Amino acid sequence: MAAEFLVMLYEYSPLFYITVISVCFIITVAAVLGWFGFDVPVILRSSDENESLIPVPERKMVQVTNPFALEMDSTAEGVSLRPYCLEDCVLSCFWGCGVQALQAALQSHQRELRLSTSELFQEALQLSYLHHQSFNIQKEEKKEYFTQMPPDLGITHFGLLPRDRYPLVAVLTLANLETSDNYNIVASVTVLHVPDDKYRLSARILFQYLLTAHGNFYDLKPLFMSADNSNLSGSTEPSTSTQDAEPQPEIPGEKGEESDSEGEWPDTQGKDCVVCQNAPTNRVLLPCRHACVCDGCVCRFQHCPICRAFVLESFALSNRPTCDIEEEDLTED
Repeated sequence: MAAEFLVMLYEYSPLFYITVISVCFIITVAAVLGWFGFDVPVILRSSDENESLIPVPERKMVQVTNPFALEMDSTAEGVSLRPYCLEDCVLSCFWGCGVQALQAALQSHQRELRLSTSELFQEALQLSYLHHQSFNIQKEEKKEYFTQMPPDLGITHFGLLPRDRYPLVAVLTLANLETSDNYNIVASVTVLHVPDDKYRLSARILFQYLLTAHGNFYDLKPLFMSADNSNLSGSTEPSTSTQDAEPQPEIPGEKGEESDSEGEWPDTQGKDCVVCQNAPTNRVLLPCRHACVCDGCVCRFQHCPICRAFVLESFALSNRPTCDIEEEDLTED
């Protein structure tokens, strides 16, 4: 009977091929669905979530005592600078400072020459500036100091882009060397843009460096946080503004050095983590510098929840225990 049926199907060739294909399709579907007891792997989570169980490397916080802070306010004639210093200091303003000269001065600080005074910094620049002006700042004094390029020099711009000179470099150094032993930071170097006839972009801080007594220097960069957490966040542009006339006491370490003392970033209890919405934000992701997750959630992501950039490292805003994946967190899924 079966042979006769196959002969009939073969005589009607289209029906034969359709039948064979249908049977093969049914067998394949049955195998995939496990009807025959096959162990079929089921993907429950995306590969990104599985990889996120690998902890993100943690960069240690370097705690230093910074006696300097600086605010700026641009006018049509020049720039008003408002320094905040914990000790008597000197504010040196270098107009038209050479870019290469400034970089060479910073490198000389790393090698052997410690730029701990305004005279040493001025000497390291090797007169590669157009105008120099200095002010003596009293301890914890709240006063604005106005500086400008002298009109009699006839300089109305600093060249076309790319420029070989910075419009203004403001340097804060301690006035008394006796007080330098009390602080890790010996100088603050702030590079500012000032609008001129060739480049009308509004005045702003371009870079800021803190020079340490041990020959290192830190490039200060802003943190990107929610507007509700204004005590911690820098704006989208570099800023050195302080609160209650006191400089920030901690700096994220660029070289991964571990601090010797314990401390906390001020007012760390801010907006909740964007992931769990339960714990306060305490982790800054690098290199994007978004501060948006807590200690518990940072271990679960290899991409920033805000910008989706790949996370290479992170550091904590306060000295809490290193993030570990607890059993209760793993059993929630």
